[in-house]
Amino acid sequence: MDINTLVDLMIARLPGLKGCERIALQRKFDKAADLSILSKKDVEVLIGRPLKGAPWTMEEVLADAERDAVAAQKGGIRWVSLRQEEYPPLLREMPDPPVVLFYRGVLPNPEKPLVAVVGTRKPSAVAAQRAFKLAKELGESGLSVVSGLALGIDAMAHRGNIEGKAATIAVLGSAPDCVYPATNRGIARRILETGGAILSEYPPGTMPAKWRFPARNRIVSGLARGVVIVEAPVKSGALITAQFALDQCRDVWVDSAGVSSPCGAGTARLVEDGCRVIDSSLDILSEWNIGGNGIHHHARISSVGNVPFDKGAGLASSLAEYLDITL
Repeated sequence: MDINTLVDLMIARLPGLKGCERIALQRKFDKAADLSILSKKDVEVLIGRPLKGAPWTMEEVLADAERDAVAAQKGGIRWVSLRQEEYPPLLREMPDPPVVLFYRGVLPNPEKPLVAVVGTRKPSAVAAQRAFKLAKELGESGLSVVSGLALGIDAMAHRGNIEGKAATIAVLGSAPDCVYPATNRGIARRILETGGAILSEYPPGTMPAKWRFPARNRIVSGLARGVVIVEAPVKSGALITAQFALDQCRDVWVDSAGVSSPCGAGTARLVEDGCRVIDSSLDILSEWNIGGNGIHHHARISSVGNVPFDKGAGLASSLAEYLDITL
């Protein structure tokens, strides 16, 4: 493999960097040959701060990137870089998009908006049914749903969207070849069989870890034009997705099934803060002025958000609190 095809995989593999620092390096280096001559100290000078953690060499980083490329090829995984035209356009609007997105299947059509449907892993029966129905209706209207392939609401949303004949999108907190939980491998297979995609910012072989799930959630909301929180308790990762969506200026809705539910204290809080309640997919289609087959009659290119929240807490607070959230 030509070493220069590995530059973005190397940047993605550099230990200890923030997203904005990886993007800055990606803009500076377009050849792996130039990047490979740097030392850890050189990288620290370029980003303007010392890097914590165990020592490493660029030779080790290059070796990791080469292994990622080989593993991806063997596992049927492709990758798209932030610098490539095929990169999902809405993700570019994020302050910290992944420099590399690994995926199986087919990337979503950039001409059609995605709706994120998320919620608790332990939903009430009513909320689970509503997630399925909402995603199915959206699929029948030509819209794909993006979610996190978790148990509960996520899984029901993917199933419903498949039933609605749409190409649903799953974003993982692990590599695309490490579907978690294992009980959802059947859904993952159906996603690929029906033209959808399984996406991740993590290279082949990366196993799930608790801290990767909130990072995953920013991609779920970042891919979508709007986010529906079906049902969520106060300590729920779905609320982090809502906060990401607000900071990304996405539309945010709450499904009415989750407002009065005993599992929906977090959902109710969103409503108290001003989030709009929806009863069906028609509310979304009407707000976006979309007809059958996902056609915009007077389409907005990007969402301006529909929720007058105070964002003072911001993402840092949400992520800090995540350690106290039950997955």
